[in-house]
Amino acid sequence: MPVGRTNTYVAKTGHVTQQWYHVDATDRVLGRLASRIAVMLMGKHKPIYTPHVDTGDFVVVTQAEKIKLTGRKMETMHYDSYSYYPGGFKSVPIERVMEKHPERIIETAVRRMLPKNKLGRKMLSKLKVYRGADHPHAAQCPQAWPE
Repeated sequence: MPVGRTNTYVAKTGHVTQQWYHVDATDRVLGRLASRIAVMLMGKHKPIYTPHVDTGDFVVVTQAEKIKLTGRKMETMHYDSYSYYPGGFKSVPIERVMEKHPERIIETAVRRMLPKNKLGRKMLSKLKVYRGADHPHAAQCPQAWPE
């Protein structure tokens, strides 16, 4: 007696339609928002998710300066970097980054949640983060963020 077969769908590059989504970051917790954005960029919210194909959507984030951090992260959190030269260690407090470049906080949090390879870098290029309420992607007609 033949056993029934189920076919597995494998997405192919160029055959995936990608949507545009808009999210307002006002009073959103950084980690929770970043993890939802990472899922959308990877395409894990779609039934056609394929790990080796970029099936994710574009995400436009506005009001990046109004992101919320829980606990005492504003006083204790630092971004560290090291140039591999003697004395090349730098530690920048998140308060200073929030004042000068608040969009980098969201970009960094999302980047660290994506795959560390070429595909992850391509996924990150679909994230657009802006300070303030205005963004130049009105022509793409971004949909409201699915709650």
